[in-house]
Amino acid sequence: MYVKKHLSFTSLRASVSTLFRAIPDWRQPSKVSISLHDALMSGLACMHFQDPSLLQFQTRMQEEQHQNNLRTLFDVSNIPKETQMREIIDGVSSEHFRPIFKEFYLQLQRGKHLEPYQIFPSMYYFPIDGSQFHSSKDVYCEQCLVKHAKSENPTYSHYVLQGGIAHPDCSQVLPFMPEQIVNSDGTEKQDCEMNAAKRFIARIREEFPKLGLLIGGDGLFSKQPIIKAILAKNMHYLFVAKPADHTYMMEWVDAYDTLEHIEFTEDKGRRHFYEWVHDVPLNGQSDAIHVNFLRCFIMETNQSGEEKVVYRNSWVTNLPITAEHITTLVRAGRCRWKNENELFNVMKNHGYYMERNYGHGQKNLAFNFYLLTLLAFFFHQIAELTDKQYQACRKKFGSKRLLWEKLRSWIDIIIFETWEQLLEFALTPKTGLLKWVNPP
Repeated sequence: MYVKKHLSFTSLRASVSTLFRAIPDWRQPSKVSISLHDALMSGLACMHFQDPSLLQFQTRMQEEQHQNNLRTLFDVSNIPKETQMREIIDGVSSEHFRPIFKEFYLQLQRGKHLEPYQIFPSMYYFPIDGSQFHSSKDVYCEQCLVKHAKSENPTYSHYVLQGGIAHPDCSQVLPFMPEQIVNSDGTEKQDCEMNAAKRFIARIREEFPKLGLLIGGDGLFSKQPIIKAILAKNMHYLFVAKPADHTYMMEWVDAYDTLEHIEFTEDKGRRHFYEWVHDVPLNGQSDAIHVNFLRCFIMETNQSGEEKVVYRNSWVTNLPITAEHITTLVRAGRCRWKNENELFNVMKNHGYYMERNYGHGQKNLAFNFYLLTLLAFFFHQIAELTDKQYQACRKKFGSKRLLWEKLRSWIDIIIFETWEQLLEFALTPKTGLLKWVNPP
């Protein structure tokens, strides 16, 4: 048994199909030739195989072999043309994607695959961060953020506030439905990461009322309004707090003769020094909330025998800090980079081409393409966690890029009845090719 049935590609794809079919079609019935499901699923297939030309190849296979992999793998009855797909997806409200992300999490939870992600018992580290996925001086829509709006050459862009469950010992980041940072009131009043974060936190708590979360983020978020919003939703926080941004708090910290601290030397010889203090005001306002402050220094001795600081950082949290678990807090705070490296960077530079303009549209196309790309990424993250067949393929080919190059080349010439059959072929192509040429 390679993978639990409910977490198999076929089962997850069937769940997505069910949710896509439940989306109300915004078009006039008399003008519908391609179903909304087929357009959305075709878009997901393009992102899944990281190939914008997938539709052309599968249309050609349909004409030549009267069958295609979009039908067998993604349950697409009629392959849309690229312009049709864009027009249809543009009119779909992005909120209809939200139940898919929740469904994937529930399936992972059912399979107990979230348990290794607990940073503390029943608590998950959840870093949030903003990222741009579209920028242009020519292509724009009403939702675009506008930079230099009053100049003759403004820049139009789309951003998201993205979050997901991460753990310092786990390679995969599990994304939640992101919050779009969107211009909804023209160019006079634009959205920002802080407002998006407040909406994001409220939505997460609404969807997962009992999920224990430790929200992480950079120094932008270690401010009173976002911290109060997190506490109001019965969540916890661990935010970077740069001394230059919190001079009043640092005066309190520096007023102590000594702070509670621990130090140790790791196997590589680097010395770690951690210190902390409880119950200090975040700012100088009369209603300032009080936070717990911690900081970390890592020292390394060079060949000359000089010890130099190679890493330093500081955070604020509402969690009590003890000598027993400050190391865990520091490790969580340091793994905030996974949101950037393992999610945004992978989607931008390692095959998903998140910033490529697959089509901007006039309504929701740009964000919907981002969501389809993120869903494809989520499919792959789940496969890396749960699918031994996929894991064996990753091991065989060494890099994701090479694996997906191979998979794309095969689906352009061979019909595969299931995703599992495609992976079996990838593991033993010679045997698979003989079966294909000389079927039993």
